[in-house]
Amino acid sequence: MHFLDWENRPLEYKLYSKLPAVPLPKDFPWPTRDAIECVRAYESHGGEVDAKTVAELLYFSAGITKKIRFPTGEVHSFRAAAATGALYEVEVYVVCGNMPGLSAGVYHFNPQDFVLRKLRTGDYRFYLYEATGKEEEILSAPLSFILTAIYWRNAWKYQARSYRHFFWDSGTILANLLATTASTQLRAKVIVGFVDDSVNHLLGLDTRREAAMVVASLGSGATSGPASTQQLLDAPKIFHEYTPLSKREIEYPEILTIHKASTLTSTEEVTSWSKTPPSPKTEPDVRGQFHPLPPLQTHGKTLGRTISRRGSTREFSRETIPCEYLSAVLDCSTKSEPTDFLGSAGGSLIDIYLIVNAVDGVQSGAYYYDRELNALELLKAGDFRETSGYLCLEQSLGADGGVATFLMSNLNNVLSVYENRGYRAVQLEAGIIAGKMYLCAYALGIGATGITFYDDAVTNFFSPHAAAKNSMLSVIIGVPYSRPKSLKAR
Repeated sequence: MHFLDWENRPLEYKLYSKLPAVPLPKDFPWPTRDAIECVRAYESHGGEVDAKTVAELLYFSAGITKKIRFPTGEVHSFRAAAATGALYEVEVYVVCGNMPGLSAGVYHFNPQDFVLRKLRTGDYRFYLYEATGKEEEILSAPLSFILTAIYWRNAWKYQARSYRHFFWDSGTILANLLATTASTQLRAKVIVGFVDDSVNHLLGLDTRREAAMVVASLGSGATSGPASTQQLLDAPKIFHEYTPLSKREIEYPEILTIHKASTLTSTEEVTSWSKTPPSPKTEPDVRGQFHPLPPLQTHGKTLGRTISRRGSTREFSRETIPCEYLSAVLDCSTKSEPTDFLGSAGGSLIDIYLIVNAVDGVQSGAYYYDRELNALELLKAGDFRETSGYLCLEQSLGADGGVATFLMSNLNNVLSVYENRGYRAVQLEAGIIAGKMYLCAYALGIGATGITFYDDAVTNFFSPHAAAKNSMLSVIIGVPYSRPKSLKAR
């Protein structure tokens, strides 16, 4: 039987204790644009970067935003983006050319002390360009982030199901990152297609324990061409010692198997990997009643304030949320982002199904969200609070929230087009949408939390409409429950 071995819980940080620290500036700017607008934005911009820009992007995507000290003396750190079980298995690496305040190199980001540690010296953007199948965005960008997952750090609790979480948690980081680049007018692109061994080799990873999940190019205007920029194409093998995560690690073969099955092994495979989304969705012959969603009439908090105060709601109050809030969350979170697998703006691998429990002016029931119409299609009316609680692994969060959203996809269609790599792409897109839902909800003063579910039961409940689809991720949205001060003090 699986149990949580607290004495063997993995460290939250990857510590290269023998590498000198490269401090990041602490006086970086905060994103001051409206958070809702930043989440909605997906158009590309230019943008030059320096060390302060790098610090801003790292802090608001993967930095420590607040700490809580418990009476026992234990300190819990909260990160900018949500992570399953608060286990933070996703690591961030930086590949950059020379810029003001930061020399060219490959770095690891440690949020604990907010520093970089250099793994390689030199400009390896051309190496990364080759590894991504000659993705032009890599050469024109002054820097790229590479997100990896340390398997054991999440599998300690979730076992083999952690494989999904690697992409969910990378997605929430990317949601913050893309919103921050929108605020700072930086160009960005999310890249899922790359030669796995090459990127892992660049970072010096032990691939039985950690592997690259996604690359994000950031900024534009950098000079291209290896001769003019002295970029490096060859990368000698490296290994830098780091502190063990825990006394012992358990390896889950399913994680290694599925990751290997979705691996791209050469530049030719990357360039031939299909990046054309599946054909437009076929609509059912019989459509339900539509409920148009109203536009948002108010402004949210600034992006910087939203991220710094974001959490994961642990209790909902069952209060009604305004319909325009739900409209903003759905509309903004489903705007397509610049990726190498979604094609033109508006493409998506995800469909959103909802159980509405308490939304002002919306009948309780099960719905499908039509993103083109920004409207809810009623699938069946009724009070499904208990059902939504059951579907969400019999947790009260699913029943108490105003809305339970289920991000679903037709995996057969996805895999027929993208092959096994499509599993990474669809889970990652679900994570990005979930992260955007978090940001919108907290910008509007309500709460959100990601949650797991009974896979087949979700499909069965929303069938026949969702009969061919699989649930990727669930997000609960609602009004947080605020305990009386007398109870808080206890």
